Amino acid sequence: MDEVKMLISCVVEKEGQKMVRISFLRGKDYAEGILPEGIVVKSEGFTQEEVKKLEDYIRANRQDILRQAKEINPFRNWING
Repeated sequence: MDEVKMLISCVVEKEGQKMVRISFLRGKDYAEGILPEGIVVKSEGFTQEEVKKLEDYIRANRQDILRQAKEINPFRNWING
């Protein structure tokens, strides 16, 4: 794969469940994954094989992604943005 950038959301609560959204960007291609499921819920431009690799990456790095998401303060970032 060419260079893929990853963006991680803060931890959000939806329907009583905590979740994190992970976005993968490569030029005009994108994929959006979620934790705790560890799946890609939508993508465009990535092949099925690449989507599987992204899901494997999300699952393998679940703890690190969650740690990073917990450190994000959306209000501080919004105010200082």
